[in-house]
Amino acid sequence: MQPDSPTGAPSGAPMIGMSEVEQAAYELLVDTSPATYADLVPRWRRPEPLATVLARLAERSLVSTMPGVPTRFRAQAPRVAFDGLLAEFEEALERARHHVSVLDAAYQACPAAPETTSVVELVTGQRVVRQRLLQIQHGARERIDCLAKPPYFFGVAGTDHDPLRRGLSYRTVYDHAAIEHPGALATVEHLIEAGQLARVLPDLPVSLYIADARLAVLPLQRDPTAPDAVIVVHPSALLDAMITLFDGLWRRALPLHPTAHSKAAPAAADPRRLITLLLSGLTDEAIAHQLGLSHRTVQRRVATLMAELGAHTRFQAGMRAALSNQAQSNQAQSNQAQSTQGRTTA
Repeated sequence: MQPDSPTGAPSGAPMIGMSEVEQAAYELLVDTSPATYADLVPRWRRPEPLATVLARLAERSLVSTMPGVPTRFRAQAPRVAFDGLLAEFEEALERARHHVSVLDAAYQACPAAPETTSVVELVTGQRVVRQRLLQIQHGARERIDCLAKPPYFFGVAGTDHDPLRRGLSYRTVYDHAAIEHPGALATVEHLIEAGQLARVLPDLPVSLYIADARLAVLPLQRDPTAPDAVIVVHPSALLDAMITLFDGLWRRALPLHPTAHSKAAPAAADPRRLITLLLSGLTDEAIAHQLGLSHRTVQRRVATLMAELGAHTRFQAGMRAALSNQAQSNQAQSNQAQSTQGRTTA
């Protein structure tokens, strides 16, 4: 590895339109301009003759000479030197994008093209699967809808920050098994705070990843030990059915809220979190892991909640508590609206 350049950037870092040795000479001049040949030679660590490299840079107007004896070399100002090159590369990149679009259109229109022209595209092999899924994720422009059911078919479906950083709408329905492990719910709550819309159901039928209502991905086999293979569903009645499946499960699912990091109350003391975990179908032991409490403490709190609400089952207690909280929230919003209206009228 080459030593760091005088400018502080790694000497091997690529610079548009320059070879590595040309970049090294240019960066040396940026740091020392103006400088004579004798000034530069002691700091030149490359096997290529410095004079030859300087001549090449001068031909490209990246280095100029100053009058006088001995001759002094000066690096052209980087912004002036590279603005033209950057514009050329941007134009070339745009032409390449256009050409890829033309090729893709021709590829899709070809009757003999493989699976991507059909409704279902089969993708196999760990590396190929991951590349295809990342391509779909990065190609999304508006929204991602995800059913997150372990075992995940790539990474941790539904727990990726990239779509959120890009401002996409990101809805995820989690299977209760996805949040029952210690720390899992806290991870989900961080995503909710970052903008993800999250809900939970006791038992999802399948893992599913939908990008822009245009492509859907699901694992080919449910066996986690099976070779990596997914199917990508293109626009079709089958894709419409998967979107309908997601929308139906989304409506049935219980919303998850970022209560764990509320400054008003510790996570273990927040009753809303206990209610959410009860409705998600987690056992008392799993709830204890999530809240950082003992199994006995959780059992006592659940029993107290059931007694207060007159519930006969854990799920019934969670549902009644959730409905009560929702009613209180609606009343608070109504009171706030009336108060605001009163002040406006006054």
